[in-house]
Amino acid sequence: MGVKTDKQQYFNKLKGLLEDYKSIFIVSVNNVASQQMHEIRKALRGRGVVLMGKNTMVRRAVRILMSDFPEYERLLPHIKGNVGFVFTNDDLKVIRDVILDNKVAAPARAGAVAPADVYVPAGNTGMEPGKTAFFQALGIPTKIARGTIEITTDLKLVEAGGKVGPSEATLLNMLNISPFTYGMSISQVYDDGQCFASSVLDIAEEDLIKAFMSAIKAIACISLAANYPTLPSVAHSLVNTYKKAVAVALATDYSWDTIEELKDRIANPDAYASSAPVAAASGPAESSKPAEEEKAAEEEESEEDGGFGGLFD
Repeated sequence: MGVKTDKQQYFNKLKGLLEDYKSIFIVSVNNVASQQMHEIRKALRGRGVVLMGKNTMVRRAVRILMSDFPEYERLLPHIKGNVGFVFTNDDLKVIRDVILDNKVAAPARAGAVAPADVYVPAGNTGMEPGKTAFFQALGIPTKIARGTIEITTDLKLVEAGGKVGPSEATLLNMLNISPFTYGMSISQVYDDGQCFASSVLDIAEEDLIKAFMSAIKAIACISLAANYPTLPSVAHSLVNTYKKAVAVALATDYSWDTIEELKDRIANPDAYASSAPVAAASGPAESSKPAEEEKAAEEEESEEDGGFGGLFD
């Protein structure tokens, strides 16, 4: 009786969340501790809701809800493994950053899959020379400096996606290196009936506009080449048609009001070009007037002083 009640409560909660929130992050929660989960819930408070549950129960609830919301069928292929849900109506980029920013450093464990390349940096380890054989077994170049072991070059110890061996885990713990960070990772994003990878959120508005304009140009070019009118090519077709009409009018006696001036310019180019030299010639003449006036003023001053104006300055 209690199990049925819990399932019904979970179903009602899931149904309510699906009805109240338009966007869902399907997240992987491998290696996420309970305290870290609490911190993530706290960071999302007021902006999103985290829901965990057994995959069989979630799939059953989604199938029941598909009768009213058929678009939820797109969620089913992604409900596998150790996953959970983050429901939100907030900005998807903001919520994604909140989810991914909550990570904690963790020491290497034997058998764990490395999420990234693990390097051992060059430098003094502070260990006694008696442990040199341990480094040699792992192929790490070392030397003895000031009575301690020193690693001579940086070395990639574990590749991303590879398993950490017992010796590698022991060495990393001896060096106090915690190379891994664990937290929620986003496998899929559901929004407005569509599922897509979280990398889609990295596409900026400028990129979308650029791609859209490029597509419009391509459609216009194809339409003009095929002589098939489309909305992007209409403006170009109108301009090209007007150009042809102007060419016909210039080659024949056919005319209209707006073409008369163009025809007159072509027939009488001198009438329109004569004003330019006049304007050019008037420029220097006008500019010479102040110089002449200044010269006349200087001569008058010289005459008044009798030619000795500078002797007693």
